[in-house]
Amino acid sequence: LSILEVGTAVGYSAIRMSEVMPAGATITTIEKYPPRIEEAKRNFARAPRGCDITLLEGDAADILKTLDKPYDLIFMDAAKGQYIHFLDDVLRLLAPEGVLVSDNVLQDGDVARSRYAIERRDRTIHKRMRDYLYTIKNHPQLETTILPVGDGVAISIKMGESNERR
Repeated sequence: LSILEVGTAVGYSAIRMSEVMPAGATITTIEKYPPRIEEAKRNFARAPRGCDITLLEGDAADILKTLDKPYDLIFMDAAKGQYIHFLDDVLRLLAPEGVLVSDNVLQDGDVARSRYAIERRDRTIHKRMRDYLYTIKNHPQLETTILPVGDGVAISIKMGESNERR
C-alpha cells in the first residue's frame, strides 16, 4: 500500500494513517510551510511508524510534477483553492482502483451557498472548490461521493481501464 498526502501540516493525518496501515505500507507527504515542516518532523520522529513516512518539503504544485510512482490512496488536505490545480497530477499518480480522499470540500457549508451569500474575499476559493467538486463528480475516470460530515469530504475511486463510468 502506497499513500500520498498533499498537505502535511504538523503530521497528524499521516501519523493516524500510519497507525492503521499494513506492514510494508508507506506514506509520502508534502508540506511547504517551514514552521509546520519542523513540527511534522518532530512528530514523525516520535511516532511508532514515523520511519514509514517520507516528508517532501516544498510546493505541492512543483513536487507533484516530479513524482511518478502510482499511489493506492491520495489524501488531499492542502490549500483548498489549489485542489483544482493539483487534480491532473493527482489523477496521473492515482493507481487504477485507487482512492482519492479530498478533505474540507464543503468548508462549513459555504461551498453550497450562493456566491453572493459569502464574503467577497472568499468567493474565489469557493468558486475553485465548486469547480473541483463538479470536476471530480463528472470525471469519466472517477466515481465520487461527497459526504456532508464536518467540513465535508469527497471520496473518489479511480475506475480501471475496463471499468470506465457507464
